[in-house]
Amino acid sequence: MMGQYGRADRQGRFRMQFALTASALALAAALPGVAQAQEAAAQDDQSTPADSEEVVVTGLRAGLQNSINTKKNETSIVEAISAEDIGKLPDVSIAESIARLPGLAAQRVNGRAQVISIRGLAPDFTTTLLNGRPQASSGDNRAVEFDQYPSELLSSVVIYKTPDAAISGMGLSGTADLRTVRPLAFGKRAIALNIRGEKTEGSRLNDDVRNWGGRASVSYIDQFANDTLGIALGYAHLDSPSQNRHFKAYGYESFGGVSPTTVQPASAADALLLNGQEVFATSRLNRRDAVIGILEWQPSPMVHSTLDLYYSKFHQEETTRGAQWFSNGWADGATFTNVTTEDRGGTLIATSGVLNRGVPIIRNDFNKRDDEIFSAGWNNEFQMDDRTRFIADLSYSKNKRKEQILETYAGYGRGTGGVTPATPDVGRSFDTIAFEVPDDGFPTYSEGLNYADAAQVSLGDRAAWGGWGHDGAIRFPDVEESIYAIDLKLDHSFDGLLSKLTGGINFTHREKSKRVDDFDLFLKNGRQQVLVDQADLVAPTSLGFTGFGNVLSVDLEQALDKYWNRAPILDANYFDKNWDIEEELLTGFIRADFKAGPVRGNLGVQVVEQRQSSTGVVINGLEPGQPIVPVLRTDGESYTDVLPSLNVIWELGGGHRLRFAASKTMARPRMDEMRANVTPGFNSLVCSGQPCVPGQVVNPWSASGGNPNLKPWRADAVDVAYEWYVNPTTYFSIAGFYKKLHSYIYQRTDTFDFSGIPLPTTASAIPAGVVISPIGQITLPANGTGGTIKGVEFSGAFDFGTIISPLKGLGVIGSLSLTESDLNPADNGQEVRIPGLSGRIYNITGYYENGGFQARASYRYRSAFKGEVVQLFATRGYTEILADRQVDAQIGYTFENGPLNGFGVLFQVNNLTDSPYRTRLGLDTGGTHTADGSSLLETYEKYGRQFLLGFNYRF
Repeated sequence: MMGQYGRADRQGRFRMQFALTASALALAAALPGVAQAQEAAAQDDQSTPADSEEVVVTGLRAGLQNSINTKKNETSIVEAISAEDIGKLPDVSIAESIARLPGLAAQRVNGRAQVISIRGLAPDFTTTLLNGRPQASSGDNRAVEFDQYPSELLSSVVIYKTPDAAISGMGLSGTADLRTVRPLAFGKRAIALNIRGEKTEGSRLNDDVRNWGGRASVSYIDQFANDTLGIALGYAHLDSPSQNRHFKAYGYESFGGVSPTTVQPASAADALLLNGQEVFATSRLNRRDAVIGILEWQPSPMVHSTLDLYYSKFHQEETTRGAQWFSNGWADGATFTNVTTEDRGGTLIATSGVLNRGVPIIRNDFNKRDDEIFSAGWNNEFQMDDRTRFIADLSYSKNKRKEQILETYAGYGRGTGGVTPATPDVGRSFDTIAFEVPDDGFPTYSEGLNYADAAQVSLGDRAAWGGWGHDGAIRFPDVEESIYAIDLKLDHSFDGLLSKLTGGINFTHREKSKRVDDFDLFLKNGRQQVLVDQADLVAPTSLGFTGFGNVLSVDLEQALDKYWNRAPILDANYFDKNWDIEEELLTGFIRADFKAGPVRGNLGVQVVEQRQSSTGVVINGLEPGQPIVPVLRTDGESYTDVLPSLNVIWELGGGHRLRFAASKTMARPRMDEMRANVTPGFNSLVCSGQPCVPGQVVNPWSASGGNPNLKPWRADAVDVAYEWYVNPTTYFSIAGFYKKLHSYIYQRTDTFDFSGIPLPTTASAIPAGVVISPIGQITLPANGTGGTIKGVEFSGAFDFGTIISPLKGLGVIGSLSLTESDLNPADNGQEVRIPGLSGRIYNITGYYENGGFQARASYRYRSAFKGEVVQLFATRGYTEILADRQVDAQIGYTFENGPLNGFGVLFQVNNLTDSPYRTRLGLDTGGTHTADGSSLLETYEKYGRQFLLGFNYRF
């Protein structure tokens, strides 16, 4: 957690890690066996050394060789993964595969890798392409959720770490290009079938949600008309369960000041105790159907046309049941007895005890989400003559997301009569709950009441301090984004130093809108607390992983409209979550490819004209109890960026090479930060405590909102790398990068003109004659000054069989990335870490493949980082995600001859060590800490192991 250490200490540890790793790689590179093999194999600097018949690459090693070839042949600095065979990328998800590449890291969402950070920058800094074309996102911003794309339908993924001037829309941190097969280049007919059954470890967490599923895919590739017409079709079905055992701490607080008897014994009076917690058991079903269609036509060397189609529909259901309760000395007269404590980091922490007068709220939640993606691209190449080529590419991408987020409340006991929505009648039964809170892991509880007793547990609001004012809530986020683009290029080849000149223009239009319809749920019959019919119940859900016992489980799909009424929530928060964004980008570029002896590369520049517009509302409604009157507001900005780029490769001979790259890059602002919404506030007590006099000008206005005038993040970048390609499946690389961000977007307080917004009646509290200025303060996203981010990346693959014959098929792939940053955009100089930055990431995979037998184990580590998650009221926010460790393994066998030739069986275990997902309280320098600055646990989740048994057949 870099925010908790001094900069000098971080730099010292960074240099030490760099030195140790460099020494280890230098020692590996000096192995005489490797050197001898490389010297014997090196025949041509431009080809892969050791192209000998001794290296037979199939399966995993075939994919590895293709990835290494892509890395070697691209002029830009890239990382790549390739399918082992048709429909067989090395992981069950494309995000898992990408996360193993050097300098990349995945963020787990509900136990699955979903979004990717490149070189310590948030997913928003990354552009995602499908066959070189921009993709619409189903998220709230620009980051593509990679689990929308089935790995079975992709042939490779290329991550550009340095820009290519001929590709529009490159990201600031990098660009992920997802690629599908090209049937004419594939060159033969193939049919591949894959089927896998899967099961999540243990029994069902919720009895009505299964924990087993499966996935299947079929791919067909063929060529016709004398290999002038090619077709590729693919279908992938996913039916995948997942489970989540969840605990969250609301905060830690000392209650010794409430009364002398609140905390006993008296020696624990100043100890920090949990002031609230939740324990949930969540079960999910993920169902996705995806298809691709590729039609490729090349009737002559002069014409080449390719049509790409992709469609995916992803349906997710999430059932959550559990309990939450305040353990707060300021609520319900709660007391704590038999409290034991221990010193953690110089602070006294309560580790066990008994809560008296606790009131658990029983939660039954049911969420649904549907994502629908359609992408189409039509590429046409025309060879004008031997040296000149014209390319026209048209593309369209659309993504729609619809969600339901539903939560309901229940508790022990029952109220005695009708109530109004504002004053709920509470049947609140107090309980005695023993607790043990470890430093890391699930707490243990022991309650006194039976919260699965359908004769005692009734629906209704049970919150402290008079309740939440409703008996549940249901929200319907709806996001839609569309992108269409046209890309025109012309290139001409030359003899001599200048080998090719490419120029072109790209126009991209993007629209995105978000709507969130919010409703409070109120029990029928005047909010009377009501028991649930047996017909609307399912078997109780166990929270035994924390010792809490069973809780009442309601079938909400069946019961929702039977027990609750809906009332729309039209508050300021509702209006602030609704917005529309429109963008147009016109990019002109020119790129020169050059070659002079052992040196080759390209030099290019892009000129990007950008126009953005946002439509939102000024939320005009400051009168208590009066409806909000939204006033439509549209604003925007336009600007121009000039983005030069240089990529150079210097072949040193024997497979050794040096790379250098320099560029200016940018990333467009987050969509939600560009919203035109403004939420005003009015301080009628502006004169309180000070002598306001007639004629004095006061500024009682304030507001928060988005900023449709935001400019992009912009950076200068330099990359250097040394690479050694030993043989088709062995290489070593050391790379360093430095990015200077000239602008960074953060929250800043500025001025805003509130003219036109009526004064509220509370303005009468300001003395007569005092002038109320329409100019006030607004807190909104703004462009800051930025800072630097730098790092080193070590990566390599080593095939032992190319050196020692008995070890044929045994190999290892690994990488280590060390990154640090001094980005600090805040006005007050407070240290604020950027989202997505992990100071240390490493991956290692060991594999063995011989005679049809395959085995692989992978370990992935990511140090703590600031991550974006879904928080209260379906809004997104940041939290500190602690270090993550992931181990996956697989074993399989493929028949290489006989009647079963091409048939394979595979067994996989994901999350082998059942590694937890953890967050800490507070962010950056905020939150509750111990005396020595250590953080306290906030969220602890475990997902269980995932087992897959599959069969594949290619013919």
